[in-house]
Amino acid sequence: MQDTSPVQQIAPAKINLTLHVTGQRQDGYHLLDSLVVFADMGDRLTLTRGDGSLTLSGPLAAGVPTDARNLVMKAMQFAGLTADVHLEKHLPAAAGIGGGSSDAAATLRGLAQIHGTDLPGDTHRLGADIPVCLIGRAARMQGIGDIVTPLPPLPALHGVLINPRVEVPTPSVFKALTRRDNPPMPDLPEGPDTRTLIDWLKTTRNDLEAPAIAIAPVIGTVLDRLSQDPDCRLARMSGSGATCFGLSDTRDAAEAMAQRLAHPEWWVQPVSFR
Repeated sequence: MQDTSPVQQIAPAKINLTLHVTGQRQDGYHLLDSLVVFADMGDRLTLTRGDGSLTLSGPLAAGVPTDARNLVMKAMQFAGLTADVHLEKHLPAAAGIGGGSSDAAATLRGLAQIHGTDLPGDTHRLGADIPVCLIGRAARMQGIGDIVTPLPPLPALHGVLINPRVEVPTPSVFKALTRRDNPPMPDLPEGPDTRTLIDWLKTTRNDLEAPAIAIAPVIGTVLDRLSQDPDCRLARMSGSGATCFGLSDTRDAAEAMAQRLAHPEWWVQPVSFR
């Protein structure tokens, strides 16, 4: 008898702790070198056998499309498999934390579980962040997102995510880059503790931060607020923005930061990373 039980999937927020732009191919795609981690919060998906519908709920569902523009629908088309998907949206869209890509990766995992198939290959063709989101834990992402190296478990990392609720188009940010052949990310230290890891992160960069701030100056305001908080060890933008993160030594400190940095127009969340 065929199992028709719903399949539950979590689509966690993807955070680029580093993002070095190291080159650009002739076809226009940029080459990246990035340390990626995932937060302990995200969207939630429920998949059941069906013809491929998408429904939405959740605090951040407003304005999210349910047609072919949504990466959940694109993931079904890419896999050549269908399910009825209910997406509970908790992550802001177009925020530099891979919400859509994480949703797509969760969809691919759920489809494979429902239909008893393997995950498809070459998923970077669906989106540059899909391969790392399929792994869903700390990894080094290189190339155009197609080279993903899972890392040993990192020490406990905690912090605050802040999105000022402005959308920064990724193509515009890359277009505003003044240099595309920057040095790659240095190798991670072996067996770091939390303090050593944060100190190492201070030697790295997000090369998209400056062009994103030029497009949306409020990102600079967020980073200034984070940097001035007494519990913040490092403030940086994630991905192409506009979400920024501030790292702290403990989860308690992260929650205290989130309370102090609460803003009526910003999305502010304390998180832990893996």
